[in-house]
Amino acid sequence: MSSKKQGLNTICTHSGALEDKTFQGSVSPLYMSTSFNFMDVDTKRYPRYFNTPNQEHLSKKIAALEHAEAALIFGSGMAAISATLLTFLKSGDHAVIQNDIYGGTRNFIESHFNSYGIEYSFTKDLSSESFEKCIQSNTKLIYIETPSNPLLKLVDIFTIAKLAKSHKIITAADNTFASPIIQNPIDLGIDIVMHSATKYFGGHSDISAGAVASSQEIMDKIWDLAKDFGGNLSDYTVWLLERSMKTLGLRVKAQQKNAKRLAKYLEKHPAVKSVYYPGLKSSEYHSLAKIQMKGYGAMLSFELKDGYDSEQFLKALTLIKPSMSLAGIESTMLLPSKTSHALLSEFDRASQGITDQLIRFSVGIESKKDLIMDIEQAITLSNLKKYSK
Repeated sequence: MSSKKQGLNTICTHSGALEDKTFQGSVSPLYMSTSFNFMDVDTKRYPRYFNTPNQEHLSKKIAALEHAEAALIFGSGMAAISATLLTFLKSGDHAVIQNDIYGGTRNFIESHFNSYGIEYSFTKDLSSESFEKCIQSNTKLIYIETPSNPLLKLVDIFTIAKLAKSHKIITAADNTFASPIIQNPIDLGIDIVMHSATKYFGGHSDISAGAVASSQEIMDKIWDLAKDFGGNLSDYTVWLLERSMKTLGLRVKAQQKNAKRLAKYLEKHPAVKSVYYPGLKSSEYHSLAKIQMKGYGAMLSFELKDGYDSEQFLKALTLIKPSMSLAGIESTMLLPSKTSHALLSEFDRASQGITDQLIRFSVGIESKKDLIMDIEQAITLSNLKKYSK
């Protein structure tokens, strides 16, 4: 049966599985070898070529989930992103970059593009007009991230893809925050989709990986550069990632259900100034989310009002972990100003609306009432007026 006709959880469970022809086990065998026969074979296999048995088959699962022709697995999300950007941007080229993006991606662009002779422009905002104003005669790529990290802002994917095609420009989208369970940018016209597979793909906070999916033609070009940069993932981690992805659909939907409930709870809380979540009817992105997403995701951010200490709030949590990264089955919170966006200048953070009071909340699968109880006691202990004396 074609993966296009299979249900989502069927693809997660079975697509890309390696057949155990020797012992007929029900799970994919793990090929740890870094050395394969080169004589009288159709494919010369080598880990750095991204074509070991486990690498190849997991890539098929990711391609199926993103409705793409092909995919590659990398050692991290930034390995996937950097390889993709440097494949299509050379000295003298120009890229249009969404202003609100992951801090690591922005740092890579600002720290290294100039040394490669690559020009770039950050959009003023997320409107299609802002993207169009940035396009130059030498623009080769438009880069978006939606929902954005950490404020969950949305870009109109279809409109940006249409704009790019009218100028014959390649488009690339970071789909990490949504995951293919919630959103498929390729269906909306985007050329390349990237993931930090460390996040929802892994789902248990114990794997570092990245992924890129696109047409076979585009993936061949990315592979040609990536094989020389050496960003491949070890086969043991590939095997662990394939195991984790079997429950991707179940996990994300459970986390999303919790996130919507927690967002509504926080929106009504007297100690909370703002909540950023596209699933709230009050969100300026709610209507767009209903059009281009199959849900609202499991990430949200919120700001505490003045008079509450955000760092003390995180320290007071007992169930929710104050921890970097995101998308594990356990709920975590962090301060973007101290972690994901710490490499940005204070001015750049302020221009994106990232304050010291902003808390990013990766919602897990725990009981809603337990999460609320933990938040309540932490808010109480972070009240400066109550505990300043």
